[in-house]
Amino acid sequence: MYRVLFSCEGEVYQLCARKVSSSELWGFVVVSEPVFGARSDVLVDPSEEKLRARFEGVESFHVPMHAVQRIDEVRESGPGEIRSIKGDKVTPLPVYTQPPGKG
Repeated sequence: MYRVLFSCEGEVYQLCARKVSSSELWGFVVVSEPVFGARSDVLVDPSEEKLRARFEGVESFHVPMHAVQRIDEVRESGPGEIRSIKGDKVTPLPVYTQPPGKG
């Protein structure tokens, strides 16, 4: 099980997945089989529900390498969440990368 943190469209996503690997598309990471926490009728986490709705029906997705902040191998899945980064004081610089061998 893997916990993956990545940024996308001004937000930081944290979710668990069963598989993470390099993509055949250069510069991307494949995240497969996302796992979400068990639903509870008593307690509803709006962030987890937003994440679940965003990735409903998705078996795998590609994340640009420069958007990945961290990948942890974990024993159990934890809660997923989406956080806004609009209030952060540090803005990440855009990263320009070239395929190997290109000048």
